[in-house]
Amino acid sequence: MSSGEASANKASEMKQAHEEGRPRKAVAGGHAAGDSPYHHGDLRRYHHGDLRRAVLTAALDVIAAEGPSALSLRDLARRAGVSHAAPAHHFKDRAGLLTAIAAEGFGLLATALGEAADLKEAGVRYVRFARENPAHFQVMFTPELLRSGDLELATARALAGDALRTAVGAVPPEGRGADARLAGVAAWSLAHGFATLLLGHNLDGPVGDQDPEEVFRELAAMLFRHGG
Repeated sequence: MSSGEASANKASEMKQAHEEGRPRKAVAGGHAAGDSPYHHGDLRRYHHGDLRRAVLTAALDVIAAEGPSALSLRDLARRAGVSHAAPAHHFKDRAGLLTAIAAEGFGLLATALGEAADLKEAGVRYVRFARENPAHFQVMFTPELLRSGDLELATARALAGDALRTAVGAVPPEGRGADARLAGVAAWSLAHGFATLLLGHNLDGPVGDQDPEEVFRELAAMLFRHGG
């Protein structure tokens, strides 16, 4: 191979690595081509294949601190020290990133609900999920930010809905009423409303120093007499 061909191949490899957002080999007479002046936060180091997760994690941090409106793919790329095109390689655009976050959230919620022993505990797990994943929770229920036709999102949302319906269906009619569908709406409304008010600090007074999950258990017992 001629020196010209070798140089051309190296340049091509470096360009591809830059676009994918992965570290490159060191170049003669300078820093490693993957180095960046933006080495800070949790994204300062990553391995090939980790960029998608790193961007998601950074996005969740931004949303939790400043809300979805503060999210920018260019800023996330800066945090990662990669080309601004690198996050777009995985998510296409901001809506794609938010949709991925929502899909992940619904998947986590489905798992949490599916592990509950009864309807009351399903509600407790719903509240716990919201407290532990506030950024996911905020994005999941803001449909105007998301790609409504995304298959991954639709699948994860359906799984979460099925888990809730299963928990409601396990409650005998005398404990939830004859209409299981309306009982599901009531259960969801109670858990979601409580979680939303809690995250917004609207329940600081009523809940005070009490464990929010225990408070929710008491509320659920008022609504579903035989729900666990």
